[in-house]
Amino acid sequence: MHIDETATYYTATKKYFLNYPQLEQDIEADVVIIGGGFSGIHTALELAEQGVKNIVVLEARYLGYGGSGRNGGQVMAGIGHDLDNIKHEVGEEGLKTIFELSELGPQIMQERIKTYNIDADFTNGYTYLGFNSRQANTLRNWEKQFKATNQDHEVYYLEGKDVEKVVGSKAYSSALVHMGGGHVHSLNLLLGEAKACTEVYGVKIFEYTPAIEVNYGKKITVRTAKGSITAEKMVWACDSFLNKLEPTLHKTTINTYAFQLMTEPLSDELAQTISPIRGAYSDIRPVIDYYRITKENRLLFGAATPFFEYIPKDLKAWNRTLMLKIFPYLDQVKIDLAWGGPMASTKNLFPQIGSLTEHKNVFYVQGYCGFGVTPSQIICKVLAQGIMGGSEHFKLLSSVSKADIPYKDSMRATMCTLGKVLHQLKGYGQGRR
Repeated sequence: MHIDETATYYTATKKYFLNYPQLEQDIEADVVIIGGGFSGIHTALELAEQGVKNIVVLEARYLGYGGSGRNGGQVMAGIGHDLDNIKHEVGEEGLKTIFELSELGPQIMQERIKTYNIDADFTNGYTYLGFNSRQANTLRNWEKQFKATNQDHEVYYLEGKDVEKVVGSKAYSSALVHMGGGHVHSLNLLLGEAKACTEVYGVKIFEYTPAIEVNYGKKITVRTAKGSITAEKMVWACDSFLNKLEPTLHKTTINTYAFQLMTEPLSDELAQTISPIRGAYSDIRPVIDYYRITKENRLLFGAATPFFEYIPKDLKAWNRTLMLKIFPYLDQVKIDLAWGGPMASTKNLFPQIGSLTEHKNVFYVQGYCGFGVTPSQIICKVLAQGIMGGSEHFKLLSSVSKADIPYKDSMRATMCTLGKVLHQLKGYGQGRR
């Protein structure tokens, strides 16, 4: 079954109606970026803020078509799923630096929203939830780490009946609240940034303009159906929609799927019962449930298949079953919409950035493993530093290995299933199961 759902909560409630032309001529650029999601637009905005004048962004469909317009809108700390996977490569100090960087994501997002007056419904408050004593211990350790790293935001731990003070569910036994996180209307954030790119900095954006062929060299040429771009540098920012355009990058990620639903509008009383702090939530299992109450008083609830990789035939029914395990009192609430989409995952569950070994003027960012809304803010800032000449942070993040994933094309579902099972088993030892 193939998912191509363009009707999501985000497209139904977007506030920016931007339309960019197709490329129909041959042009030159300092930097050409392929991909009009968070990675492409964040990077374009970072470069423009640093003085790069001639930037071109190519999007095969429309801005936010991919994961940037299909996610849960969760604004949470962290980069990747499990930093222990890369500890042997970056060492204790490198790990500490990455953890500190990951705390900057929400801050960068909020600063951008303020600077460019973006209407993205940002709301503070994120709660990590545990089901058992192992997860409670993990949350208590996270509390210490968060407090040691960032003193600017309230962070507190709850357990037992007190958990229901922050979330209206009896399913959990522990909770960690981080008021520096929260949730955001991700598509409006993306479109607001795109508006700033074009109107403030003169970035050229082209929609419905897929790249057909890319030729590397001292100057790079990107050919499209009706035109071309010749540029000094380029960025691959396609994530799960790379479509084998760059074989080296294609080998190192595999697409898995996540699914979300949106309920009908809820009463103020019911919305308050579900979310007393009006924040965002997720448990801490290897494959999480995540949810939030939107500005319109709807519950947006998302998840992925925990062990076996498959696409449910009825997304509304599948998501609703999971929702009712957490909120059984919503059994009479109607589901207005459900959607899903692919997300690119890496073998070590850590995002990939860097430049191609044989072509140092060709950069890339991909493989957020389902956690891209917030980490993309800091990762693309670091990527822009690399494009502008390098930095210690770029050197650190780009040093993380990028392993090929065998059989990804011929046995995608099987490989994803094996990965999920191993991830779940490892979760026991990490206190996340």
